[in-house]
Amino acid sequence: MWFTYSVIALLCWSGSDLFSKIGCRNPNAKYSHLKMVMAVGLVMGLHAAYELIFAGTELHLDIVLAYLPVAALYIASMALGYLGLRYIELSISSPICNASGALTALIGFIVFGMRDTPWIMPAAVALVCAGVIGLGVVEHLEDPAARLKRQEKSNYKYAKSFAAIALPLAYCVLDTAGTFGDTLVLQRLTEKRCLAAGIAYDMDAPSEAATAISDAVASSANAVYELTFLLCGIICAIYVLGIKRDRLVPRQEGPKLLGAAFETAGQFAYIFALSDTAHAMYSAPIISSYCVLSVIWSRVFLKERLSAKHYAMVVITIIGIVLLGIFDA
Repeated sequence: MWFTYSVIALLCWSGSDLFSKIGCRNPNAKYSHLKMVMAVGLVMGLHAAYELIFAGTELHLDIVLAYLPVAALYIASMALGYLGLRYIELSISSPICNASGALTALIGFIVFGMRDTPWIMPAAVALVCAGVIGLGVVEHLEDPAARLKRQEKSNYKYAKSFAAIALPLAYCVLDTAGTFGDTLVLQRLTEKRCLAAGIAYDMDAPSEAATAISDAVASSANAVYELTFLLCGIICAIYVLGIKRDRLVPRQEGPKLLGAAFETAGQFAYIFALSDTAHAMYSAPIISSYCVLSVIWSRVFLKERLSAKHYAMVVITIIGIVLLGIFDA
């Protein structure tokens, strides 16, 4: 089943990219990014309720308190990512956002050292960094007339702006901090529970009992994340609908709900795909390459056209991301 779950995660997260872009791209929709948070909060809240009521997931105060900062980083990154979608093509935004894996690896090298890391890992990190920096340079230096010409057949025109690159980069940085914190928090919580149960915990070769504890901690933490997203969605709804008196237009909110559904389904499939540790080396690169499909969907459905230099930098970034997925697993 690992392959099926991997493909589901790949399709769902690329679908989330596409529909989130459709829901947030209108530059005149001032609160579209907050409405996207509302949509994701609603869907994730419903999924968390199902997990808590029917799937046996339990919430524990220590997990709630420890995981809240991690959840806040993830949610803040996604909100900024949704805001950034109104300023730049999805073909550029998605690879930049997905560079968070490379940045996480880079921080790991700095904090923990290289250890027995194969040379291809830092090389892959270098590729991703070079691609992202290259995208920023190409975007900044592109001639306005050339930009307008290549956007002639696009559904939307994008002017050169600081926010276009800054917001996806902000997503990347915050998501990196969340990923790094995620690993440390879940490991510490698992070790604490194993110690209390008198079970030896070896991170590299955990026993069956330790794995069961680790899975329970991860499920509880995911519920905390989804419930926190629900709370943020409620706060955004109070601000947008109550204070600012903005309206929900079904035709405009439909893509946001679809994006939220795909995001939640992708997260669910991702957890099950990587839980099969024997095949993680295969599932990780499949899932990490979902930005390739995002670029394809943006060209097919959004009619986005990039310059040859843009595509060269996108390819370099994606190669680095896929290599990281392969060798990290």
